[in-house]
Amino acid sequence: MQKINDRLFNWASLLENNPREQAELTATMPFIHPHLALMPDAHLGLGATVGSVIPTLRAIIPAAVGVDIGCGMIAVRTQFSVGDLPEDRSVIRHSIERSIPLSAGGYNHRITREHTQVRLDELSTMAQDAGFDPSSYAKKWDVQLGSLGSGNHFIEVSLDEQDRVWLFLHSGSRGVGNRIAQRHIKVARELCEQWWIPLPHKDLAYLVEGTAEFDTYLRELRWAQHFALLNREEMMDRVVHDVSHWVGEPVVEQERINCHHNYTERERHFGKDVWLSRKGAINAESGRPGLIPGSMGTASYVVVGKGNPLALNSSPHGAGRMYSRSKARKTFTVDQLRTAMTGIEYRDTEAFLDEIPQAYKDIDVVMQDAADLVEVRHTLRQIVNVKGD
Repeated sequence: MQKINDRLFNWASLLENNPREQAELTATMPFIHPHLALMPDAHLGLGATVGSVIPTLRAIIPAAVGVDIGCGMIAVRTQFSVGDLPEDRSVIRHSIERSIPLSAGGYNHRITREHTQVRLDELSTMAQDAGFDPSSYAKKWDVQLGSLGSGNHFIEVSLDEQDRVWLFLHSGSRGVGNRIAQRHIKVARELCEQWWIPLPHKDLAYLVEGTAEFDTYLRELRWAQHFALLNREEMMDRVVHDVSHWVGEPVVEQERINCHHNYTERERHFGKDVWLSRKGAINAESGRPGLIPGSMGTASYVVVGKGNPLALNSSPHGAGRMYSRSKARKTFTVDQLRTAMTGIEYRDTEAFLDEIPQAYKDIDVVMQDAADLVEVRHTLRQIVNVKGD
């Protein structure tokens, strides 16, 4: 851990100048309490550094929460070991690709599963109680539930250090959550301009607690966070079903972990109640289970938090990008991607080139940096990978 100044603590040994300067700028906001914490996977982001933990008094910066509200991970440990799995792993990859809509605009054609409708009913009731209509943001928000998205979102079948089979996936609140975020980022900018509030950067525009705009954002934020959580639950139920059919035996879940890494919650730190925004970070309070994925083709980790107070009870959420998507495409080749994915069943396509492991920080370094934040329970290596274009 490095103390950059009284308002910024850094756990990233691999940190470029741009994200550091961005974090220093965010830390100057007058309502930060007591300091901003940079996680080991920190890299440049919109509004605030991805991999930052931002505690605020009586205000929230919508862009610092992120546009994929509630994005996070879910993992299930099954009763199976590697020897229980059929040899042809392409079968389960194709099965998952049929069951779950992939890519940015990939949604369900219709609602056919009972558990999907139960979750949609829960979300509809929650939205009604919050006083808003999700269809005002996305007319067909309901068919987005149970869809993956693209970019670094993925579904994997993995093995731990004992060759036990885990199911692992990463996704968030999809298009409806993105539109909610974009709307309130715009409102925050308009209000700061209206109130003549000087900002070091327009993406640090904030909403003030006690205003109608703050209350509206908080209600819709919480709904989007819950949508993201249920979206992961929905997809995992479909993956469990597909794996059961593939193996020929029902999956018996030994453990299920579901955690956000783009969200805001009310927490108490250093003697004050704050709005804690984790943008690319997970809750790592003492004893809390969590998930830290690597990049495509590298290890992922099941962890338990150590409750480090200076880190605001937080830890990294993944490997963190070293190359932008456009730079990765110009730097690396499809052959390099194939080499990195040796032994892993995946869809061999140039579309995934910007997700090549070399475009990310070394996950082993990230986890070394996080040694005083989390304890590693299991190290996972993927044998099947599913992604959207």
